[in-house]
Amino acid sequence: MRVEIWSDVICPWCYIGKRQFERALEGFEHRDQVEVVYRAFQLDPSFPQGETMDVADVLASKMGMQRERAIEMNRQMEERAAGVGLEYNLEGGRVGNTADVHRLVHLAAEHGVQAEAVEALYRAHFTDRRSVFDHDSLVKIAEEAGLDAATARETLTSGTFTAEVDADQREARELGATGVPFFVIDRRYGISGAQPAETFTQALDRAWADTRSERTTVGADGETCADDTCAVPRHDHH
Repeated sequence: MRVEIWSDVICPWCYIGKRQFERALEGFEHRDQVEVVYRAFQLDPSFPQGETMDVADVLASKMGMQRERAIEMNRQMEERAAGVGLEYNLEGGRVGNTADVHRLVHLAAEHGVQAEAVEALYRAHFTDRRSVFDHDSLVKIAEEAGLDAATARETLTSGTFTAEVDADQREARELGATGVPFFVIDRRYGISGAQPAETFTQALDRAWADTRSERTTVGADGETCADDTCAVPRHDHH
């Protein structure tokens, strides 16, 4: 059984959703027969490459609110993260274009360390406040996750996996995803947002029991939950 997870490393709900799913998977009787694949979803592909912005400024702009309110929302997010055992340090954090991050995750998949790379990138961004937007920092994180540093740097500088990242994005849209995290189980069930572990448990049980039934299409009828999904912003940075 395959579970595909569309996510973006700068999405705070995605790391929380990842932990909730992992809790469900840990208690799933057939977990050894579940393949987890991480797929690319850029929250803001239009973000200028090489530039970063303060996370509170981006949130205030996206939500049309005062910066102080955005800072308070980030504090609340830190508390939510703590509730699932994650340490978020959002104050003064930066966000930027994540195309390079997603290309690195594709490289990690080729080398059998995708799960390790995804976890390392989330931890770097949300917990350790390390940059995931410049090549030197990304190469170090990749190396810590088990990738060869020279191979990682070559991938980043050459633009390898750009087509694959674009294909992931296109496929997410075709499946009806308007935000992340977005979980798809065996192309039968789609789950939007950082749902409780129990929701993932029910979906895994149902999908396992239903593996011989006809495929049903994941459609656009599953609306994303506004309070636990990072939606695609409708603004630019010009």
